[in-house]
Amino acid sequence: MDLYAMENTWRARGRAMVCGVDEAGRGPLAGPVYAAAVILPPGLILPGLDDSKKLLKQRREALFDEITSKAVSYCVSSATVAEIESLNILEASQLAMRRAVDGLASQPDIVLVDGNIARGFTRPTVCVTGGDATCAAIAAASVLAKVSRDAYMLELAARYPEYGFERHMGYGTALHKQRLLEHGPCPEHRKLFLRKILKNENTLAVGHRGEDQAVQYLRTLGYEVLARNYRSRYGELDIIARDGEWVVFVEVKTRKDDSFAAAASAVTPSKREKMRKTASLWLKYIKSEAPARFDVIEVYAEGRINHIPHAFM
Repeated sequence: MDLYAMENTWRARGRAMVCGVDEAGRGPLAGPVYAAAVILPPGLILPGLDDSKKLLKQRREALFDEITSKAVSYCVSSATVAEIESLNILEASQLAMRRAVDGLASQPDIVLVDGNIARGFTRPTVCVTGGDATCAAIAAASVLAKVSRDAYMLELAARYPEYGFERHMGYGTALHKQRLLEHGPCPEHRKLFLRKILKNENTLAVGHRGEDQAVQYLRTLGYEVLARNYRSRYGELDIIARDGEWVVFVEVKTRKDDSFAAAASAVTPSKREKMRKTASLWLKYIKSEAPARFDVIEVYAEGRINHIPHAFM
């Protein structure tokens, strides 16, 4: 694919100043969203230019220097976390892109925007889906936006070292989620983005604690715990234990209380069928012909445990 063909086509139509626009940072949990606008001179070839996400850090930074030194005009802008919270991430991204275009020293004849949405631009605008991989000016803009945002996130890493921003640039990695649970959010976190994630992470943490309590309980009864969190293509078994001659497959349900419904009620017919299939695979794998049963253990926040042996067949 000729990365420069799109711009050449527009120039042939009389649009001499072709601008590419792209953003970086729509998906992270922290930091601003950045955008860049770039007008490249006709005939300029930038070896190795591509969508910034496909480039190694060293190559992006080298291209950043080349683009900023050779572009007819460029501008990098952003929308703050407060603006993301106020507008939503889509509108904040559009705002950052409009700011980048408005900040160009030379105003473009046509603006090529990566994606399928372009709102509020004062210059003629065309959306280009996948533009960062098919249009040189958009790819150049993606590089400027990505490098600029990464530089800002490194500043945040120095300001808030407890979150490890230098390692994940604000994206929702396992490390980032772990640090959020340990330290809570900082002013640069997007609070609306965090609500569901922190809720899910806390739910997982509570579930793991409940399983630990269930394991301790079973051991006090003399059960031998054979496996935990055994997964198959059908689903997961929380605990596999031996009770005398029985192999016991245990589903653990952890709840704050039983004011709404008993935790065992969450073991639906569909869930039971998945557990049966997974248990069958495990028994086949270990070549066991021992009798098997399915138990449910309810663990409640106050420490109460309700054990239901032979909960279903």
